[in-house]
Amino acid sequence: MTGRTHDLAAFTAVNLILTTQALPPISLSTALVSLGACFIGGLAPDIDTATSSFWQKVPAGTFMGRILHPLFRGHRLISHSILGLIIFGLIMKRLLGLASATLLVNMDIVWWAFMIGLISHLIMDSLTQEGVPWLFPIPIRFGFPPLRAFRINTGGLLEKILIFPSLLILNGYLFYSFYQIYINFFRQFIR
Repeated sequence: MTGRTHDLAAFTAVNLILTTQALPPISLSTALVSLGACFIGGLAPDIDTATSSFWQKVPAGTFMGRILHPLFRGHRLISHSILGLIIFGLIMKRLLGLASATLLVNMDIVWWAFMIGLISHLIMDSLTQEGVPWLFPIPIRFGFPPLRAFRINTGGLLEKILIFPSLLILNGYLFYSFYQIYINFFRQFIR
C-alpha cells in the first residue's frame, strides 16, 4: 500500500476504536500526541525502505533511511512480522517511558495508538500481491485473500479506486452513525 493509504487506514483504525471501545477521559495533548503516534505506527514498518513515506516525514529522514536501509536486507521482512510488532512495541514503550517525565501526556494511550497504527499497516499490506511474512523468520508470506491472483498491487488501480475510497466511505459512515460519540469525546476538551 502507499503511504497515504496507510495513513488513512491508521486513522480509520482509530475511528473504529473510538466508536467501539469505552475510552477513559484524556487530555487534548494526549489525544493529539496519540493521533500522531498512530500515523507514525501506520508508516513505521516501512523503515526498511529508504524512500518510504516514513522517512519523507522525518527531518533528515531520506539520509537516515539510506544509512539504515542496508541493515534490513530487503523490504517486508522482520518489520512486517509478529516479531517486528514485538520489537517495535518494546522500543516504543522504552522511548515513551523516557519521554513521560517531560510531557503531560498519558503515554500508555500513546503507545496503544502507535500499536494500532502498526497493526493497521500489516493488515493493509496483507491485502497486496506481496503479502506479509507474519511468522518471520519462517519465509512464508500470508495474504488475504489466500489466492495471490485476487490480491491488489501496491499503488495500483484497485488501491486507488477501491481500497482508498472504501476507507473514506467507512470513515464518513463512522462519523455519521456515531456523531454523538465524537461530540462527547471532543466535549471533554472544552470544559
